[in-house]
Amino acid sequence: MNATCPWCNAPRDTGPTCPKCGAIYAKAEAIKTHGRAVAVPAVPEVQIEQAAPAVSLDVENPQDEWQLVEDPGLEWKFCVGAIPIAIVLALVFHASGLFASLQRIFLTMPVHELGHATAAWLCGYSAIPTVWKTLVPETRGFIAPVVLLAAFGYMGWRGWVAENRIVVGVACGLVLLQLLFTFGISLKTARMIVVFSGDGGGMILATLLMGSFFFGKRTNLYKGSLRWGFVVIGAVAFVDIYTTWVKARFDLDAIPLGSQDGMDADPLVLVQEHGWTLPGMVNRYTILGILCLVALALVYAWGVRRAARERDSRLAERTAEGQENARGIGA
Repeated sequence: MNATCPWCNAPRDTGPTCPKCGAIYAKAEAIKTHGRAVAVPAVPEVQIEQAAPAVSLDVENPQDEWQLVEDPGLEWKFCVGAIPIAIVLALVFHASGLFASLQRIFLTMPVHELGHATAAWLCGYSAIPTVWKTLVPETRGFIAPVVLLAAFGYMGWRGWVAENRIVVGVACGLVLLQLLFTFGISLKTARMIVVFSGDGGGMILATLLMGSFFFGKRTNLYKGSLRWGFVVIGAVAFVDIYTTWVKARFDLDAIPLGSQDGMDADPLVLVQEHGWTLPGMVNRYTILGILCLVALALVYAWGVRRAARERDSRLAERTAEGQENARGIGA
C-alpha cells in the first residue's frame, strides 16, 4: 500500500479518504491503475457501544435498604418529628379525663398485659395474655419455652444468613436471658418478675415500638406503614404508664393499690407477697423508665443522623447528575 494519496500525493491518512483532496483511496488507486473506478464492496462500519454496567440491588443487604426510600428528604422530616410529636400528643390526651381512659383501655392495657406475658414466657410459663388479664399457670411448662427458643434460634439464623451481626447478637442475648430466667431463678422470683413486668415490661415494649420507626425499610413496618401505628401505640402506652410512677414520686397515694374483679393490682401484689416498700417500688419503675428514655434517645439520634446522611448523599448525587447533563448539553 502506498504511503501517499494516489490522487494528490499527500501523506496517507488512516481513514478511507484523503483529508487533503477528499479522494477515496481505493477508487483513486483503481483509476490510476485501470483508468476507471472499480466497485469496492462497502465495508459496514460497526459501532460497538459499551454496555452500561448492570446495577444489582440486593434488598437483603441492610446497607441497601435505603434505596427503597423514594424521598430521603421527606423521610428525614418524618424521622425528626414522628416520635416527639407522638409523645406530645400522648401527653395532651393523657391530661384529659375522657381521652386518658380511652388510651388506657384500648392502647395501654394490651401493652401492659403483653409485658406480663413476655416475662412469663422468658421465665418458662405458658402464659396467655388477654385484654385485662394475663393467665399464668402455677408451674413452668414445656411448650412455651421450646417455642420461644425456636423463635430466637430462627431469628439468629436469619441474621446469620443476612450477615447481620446485630441481629445475631440480639438473638444470642435473648437465648441467654431465657435460659437464665427459666433455669437460673426460683419460682417465687420468677412470679415477682412477671408481676413487675406489667408496667415494667410495658415500658420496655413501648420503647421498642417507638424505636422500630427507624428500621425495617424492606418490611411492612415501612412499606405497609405499620411503623406509624407502632409509634402511636408505643407513645401512648409509655406516657400512660410512666406518668403514673412520676406522680407517685411526689404522692404515694397515686400508686394503684386497689383490686378489680377480685384481682389485686400489681403494686399491691408486690407489696403484700414480695415485701416491696412503696418508695423502693416507685424508684424501680422510674429508673427503668429513665433507662428506656435514654435508650430511645440514642436510637432517635442515630435514626435522624442516618436519615440526614442519606438525604445529603442523594442530594449530592442529583446535583452531580445535573452538572453532568448541563456539560453534555453545553458540548
